[in-house]
Amino acid sequence: MSYLISLNPATGEPVGEVPTTPLEAIPAMVCAAHDAQIEWSHLSVEERGRCLLQAAGALEQEAQALGELLSQEMGKPLRKGIGEVRFCAASIPPRVKQALAALQPRLSADEDTESTLYYDPLGVCAVISPWNYPMSMPQWMLLPALLGGNAVLFKPSEETPLTGQAYADLLNRFLPRNVLQVVQGTEQQGRALVEADINMVAFTGSREAGKDIMARAASGLKRLMMELGGKDPLLVLDDADLDAAAEFACANSFENSGQACVSTERVYVDRQVSICFEQRVARLASAYRLGPWHDEQARLGPMIHQRQRQHVLDQIAAALAAGARRIYGDDDHPERYVKPTILADCTPDMAIMREETFGPVMCIQAYDGLDEALRLANGTQFGLGAVVFGEDEEQAWQVARHLDAGMIGVNKSCFGTVECPWVGARQSGYGYHGSVEGFHQFCQLRVISKGRDG
Repeated sequence: MSYLISLNPATGEPVGEVPTTPLEAIPAMVCAAHDAQIEWSHLSVEERGRCLLQAAGALEQEAQALGELLSQEMGKPLRKGIGEVRFCAASIPPRVKQALAALQPRLSADEDTESTLYYDPLGVCAVISPWNYPMSMPQWMLLPALLGGNAVLFKPSEETPLTGQAYADLLNRFLPRNVLQVVQGTEQQGRALVEADINMVAFTGSREAGKDIMARAASGLKRLMMELGGKDPLLVLDDADLDAAAEFACANSFENSGQACVSTERVYVDRQVSICFEQRVARLASAYRLGPWHDEQARLGPMIHQRQRQHVLDQIAAALAAGARRIYGDDDHPERYVKPTILADCTPDMAIMREETFGPVMCIQAYDGLDEALRLANGTQFGLGAVVFGEDEEQAWQVARHLDAGMIGVNKSCFGTVECPWVGARQSGYGYHGSVEGFHQFCQLRVISKGRDG
């Protein structure tokens, strides 16, 4: 039997290991999921919700231990790891409430016909999740799948298998046998899962992996819900509150060491205020201290692995060689880490302005006029999130309406209310989750009609 060995990103030392799921075991797991799904689907939404509400209580009670595991394995500061677990616990009750509303049959009638719309389970769903938020990211996909009456085969990232297993083990205390099973492994197991006899794939990860999943799922015309990569822009208008804009830019560029799908990776600033903005972000960046997960003073942890660290450093070096101006940071990056770095005078031809970075780097380009700002911001194949800062809120709102992204914030992050979906545009998303409409992505809509008397 082979094992996945999980490494602490700050030290390279093993945190633990889990058995790799043999490829030949996956078909039997799928069969077991189909069998378990029948009984699970016979439970009401309320009954399924009660199972998950019990899990929410256990998550809150065990947040300290689970947060320590998450932080050791992924590298983020302990308060962030515990915070992620507690966020998962707190977000289950509103999602259960949302499901109760979303999955009720809906009646429709005209002069001749009465119809009922039912939101039935699809069957078996594969959930394939990333490493950067190794508990909250899978939960966003697992909850609608399970509440919708589906069985799930869950493949956590091979970088964070322990957190994924611990999360699934906790949920399984309250779920019937085989409603939720874990597939551990690399892309080999992921591909086998996509090609198996399942009904849906829910995936969060890179655009390239999403394309591969789409191709492999095509022969079975499987339902897909995919959140893919991003290259989110921030537009700072000439009347923006520069202190607020700079604080947001640093927080959203450096959060999780830049390893976030809606990280701010491009900043476009009106030339009239660009120098003042640069001065502010450089000053704020000095407060971001690096350190391992247990360092209480650390705000940023290590990169997940050396490959990702080198990718970020290569992008920085290429940008500097092409004429970018470094206004914060240097080349003295500690082993396993990347220091917060701010580059100005960036241009669209630089890889760091076109390709996903996923590191603690802020890239600034000055613009002349809103037409140029919108052209630059929309000049990408990505379209997950975007943000606009401007004191004239009506103007900022109109700028936001011209941005080609799925989620756009005005003087705040791109996160919407709890009722809003998490949705990407262009090649950053295929389907969505996190709303009444998002629950329907995990369901088979069925319409039954009869004639009306008289």
